[in-house]
Amino acid sequence: MAVPDLQRIAPNLQLAPEGWWVSPTIGAVDYPEHGNEECFQIEESSFWFAHRNRCILEALRMFPPPGTFFDVGGGNGYVARAIQDSGQDVVLMEPGLAGVRNALRRGVRQVVRSTLEDAGVLPGTLPAIGLFDVVEHIPDHGVFLERVARLLIPGGRIYATVPAYDWLWSEEDVTAGHSRRYTLSALHRILRDTGFQVDFATYFFGFLPLPILLVRALPFRLGLRAKSGSPEAVRSDHQVASPRAQRMLEMWTNWEISRIAQRRTLPMGGSCLIVARTR
Repeated sequence: MAVPDLQRIAPNLQLAPEGWWVSPTIGAVDYPEHGNEECFQIEESSFWFAHRNRCILEALRMFPPPGTFFDVGGGNGYVARAIQDSGQDVVLMEPGLAGVRNALRRGVRQVVRSTLEDAGVLPGTLPAIGLFDVVEHIPDHGVFLERVARLLIPGGRIYATVPAYDWLWSEEDVTAGHSRRYTLSALHRILRDTGFQVDFATYFFGFLPLPILLVRALPFRLGLRAKSGSPEAVRSDHQVASPRAQRMLEMWTNWEISRIAQRRTLPMGGSCLIVARTR
C-alpha cells in the first residue's frame, strides 16, 4: 500500500522515526501489557498459532479481501506476516509498543501503532479488517462492530476469530482480559444487528473443549487455583508432548482445514471463525 494512501484514509497518523505509523494519542485497551511479549516467545513453535493461521488463510482464500487487509489488534504480526507472505497487501494496526516492535522485527512492512479510533480512520475507506482474538476483549462489542461496519467500504469484509463457549470460561480468560466467549449463533446475531451479512462461520480446534473444561474451566468453577499462568506453563500448553501426539494433531488439524476448504461447518471447537461483509 502506498504511503500517501495510508495517511489519506487515517489522517491522524504520522510516520515515526522508528519506521512505524503512530497516532497522537493511543487509548487504553483491555489487553494485558505483557501479553504481546509472552506470545512472541511461543508463536513460532505453537501448534495453536500455526493452526489458527492456516484456518485464517483458508478463509481468505475462499473469500478474498476486496483490497488491502487491515489486521486490527494484530499483536506481534504473526497473522499479518502470514497474510503478507501469501501475496496480500496488509497493514498491521496494534496499539501496544511491544507488538509494534516485534511486528517490524518479524518483517511486516506496514505497521501502525494506534487503535482504529485514534488513527482517525475515515468512514467507508477500509476494504477488509481482521479481528483475530480481539472482539472478546472489548466490553461493548456491539458499539465497536457498528464502528467497524461504518469504516468498511460497501461490501467490505471482516474476518474474525474468538474463543468459544461460556462454559469454558476460566482463570485464563480473566487474566487475558476477556469480556466473554461466544457461540456461532451469538456471533451471527451480533453481526446481523451491527450491519453485517455472514458469509461463513465455523468452530475450529475441535479437540480442545474437553481438555479446557477438565484442566481450566472446572477447577475455576470449583474455586481451585490454577497451576498454569507462568511462562513455562504457557509454553508447555502450546507444545506437543510426543511424536505420536504430533501425528494425531496433524491428522485432526488437516481434517479441519479440509472441512473449512469445503465450506463445511465444524460442529464444535475451542474457537470460532467467521467471515462477514457489510450489507
